[in-house]
Amino acid sequence: MMQSRPPFPLFARVPRANWLLAVLLMGAAATWPAWAAVDPGQAIDWGTMAMGLFGGLALFLFGMDQMADALKAVAGERMKDILARLTTNRFMGAVTGAFVTAVIQSSSVTTVLVVGFISAGLLSFAQSIGVIMGANIGTTITAQIVAFKVTKAALLMIGVGFLMLFASKKERTRQYGAMIMGLGMIFFGMSVMSDAMKPLRSYQPFLDLMATMENPLIGILVAASFTALVQSSSATTGVVIVMASQGFITLPSGIALAFGANIGTCVTALLASIGKPREAVRAALVHTLFNVAGVLLWLGLIPQLAALVQWFSPTHPELAGTARLAAEAPRQIANAHTVFNVANTLIFIWLTGPIARFIEWLVPDRPLGEEPLIIRARYLDDDLLATPSLALDRVRLEVLHMGERVQDMLARIMPAILSGNRETLQEIERMDDAVDNLHAQIITYLGKVSRQSLTEAQTGELIRLMEAVNDLENIGDVIETNLIVLGNERIEAGVSISAPTREVLTNFHLAVTRSVEAAVQAVAQRNDLAARTVTSMKQEISRIADSAAVHQARRLVAEEPNRIPAYTIEIDIIEKLKRIYYFAKRMAKTVVPPDAAEVL
Repeated sequence: MMQSRPPFPLFARVPRANWLLAVLLMGAAATWPAWAAVDPGQAIDWGTMAMGLFGGLALFLFGMDQMADALKAVAGERMKDILARLTTNRFMGAVTGAFVTAVIQSSSVTTVLVVGFISAGLLSFAQSIGVIMGANIGTTITAQIVAFKVTKAALLMIGVGFLMLFASKKERTRQYGAMIMGLGMIFFGMSVMSDAMKPLRSYQPFLDLMATMENPLIGILVAASFTALVQSSSATTGVVIVMASQGFITLPSGIALAFGANIGTCVTALLASIGKPREAVRAALVHTLFNVAGVLLWLGLIPQLAALVQWFSPTHPELAGTARLAAEAPRQIANAHTVFNVANTLIFIWLTGPIARFIEWLVPDRPLGEEPLIIRARYLDDDLLATPSLALDRVRLEVLHMGERVQDMLARIMPAILSGNRETLQEIERMDDAVDNLHAQIITYLGKVSRQSLTEAQTGELIRLMEAVNDLENIGDVIETNLIVLGNERIEAGVSISAPTREVLTNFHLAVTRSVEAAVQAVAQRNDLAARTVTSMKQEISRIADSAAVHQARRLVAEEPNRIPAYTIEIDIIEKLKRIYYFAKRMAKTVVPPDAAEVL
């Protein structure tokens, strides 16, 4: 049963909120010695300032999280289709990656989608590199939005978003409300942080600390560490822009901090790839290589980059000193961040081939025959749970993975029954452990998806996928618990299957195998034609089964040893194959429209 949406969606992600609160408290505790060492003559209320700073940061980060989740829910499925269609070459891939990431505000989701396309054979690894590069450009849109001074509209946006979120009954309107409210919280958090830091303008020790950021290496290290902690380069860049709006950091310092944010986000990508398929590890390494190489390339050119963005960014010559720095630096830093990522993409996109070969050399394909002890799902990713349409698509890919193993069992079982030995049968029996493992992981993942806010169509799709996965697992069980038993009975009874009977059973087995292959394809690809192919095979399967039964009846009177035991085994084989087709047909019916499925 689908769980209803929590009455207050903002508090649905309590674990993340607790984690963030812990980070903020640790930060406050870490800076307490600095407060205690303040000269009593200073007129700064450190407690009030700390509350404003960390509270504003919490609002800022939570607003980004809220906005990103809403954007993924609203536009995720369409962005997936755009990615699938427009990544025909590396240049279109870069443009598409930038656009999709700018819309859904998550380069990690874009990368996850790309990994899925690679695994499904829809995209080559070299083509995916362009998309990953473009995703870096898409993340700069947040800094551009933050750089606009629209903090005065923050409370209005929160109010409008709140009204849409809680008053509307339409899911899409609620998601748009969550998006507007999240954006308002970003701006309001910026305003709170900015106001809290104003007293530091006259506090010389803090100004001296900010002066150390003029050293690019220190700036990169600080920003990389903060980004690894909050797991968002966009959040780090936003905080840098807030500090620039108070005149605390210069343009070169802001550029160095933005560079550090690009490196810090690689930590998140690498950690997320642990235990994932080779494609995911390669994508994370491309992301890391691209970002680190880009920073190293520009490290000695920070003054030139600063001069370039100063040339085309708005200026305020009527102001002077800190006031001018506060007015100009935020927009300049945002522009420098965008120029940096666009330029790196234009430089490195010509090297996608060599980069792909280098990464494939670092992370080679798994040798044939090498299987992990525990079979893990290839495509299921918790990062996509907030976007149910994308999560359900990954389940379909995992059905294909599970189906490949079931088809392998089915292909090997008939030769093993007819002429195999016990070792061969035991090997096929062990293969079902992987099928059961994948089945458990898929069902668990679907359970997680069911706890999200689902539309009626998504709920129906989830139920149909669950039925299809159960049918596929039932096919594996028929092979393991029934057909393997018949093979062992044939060995124990010393039965020899005649050549004519082998031909009849083999032909029937091939027809059933085709139906299972088509059923898996139908579910994995939402292929209506493949589904109808399976359901239309009903008459063919019945005809072959009847013909096989007639053949067995004729063979019953043949003068052969062990004829009765052989007849019993052969008839049971036919019945179990018919049952496998029954499950394949049920799988196919989850794809065929309900009205058509009733007829079939």
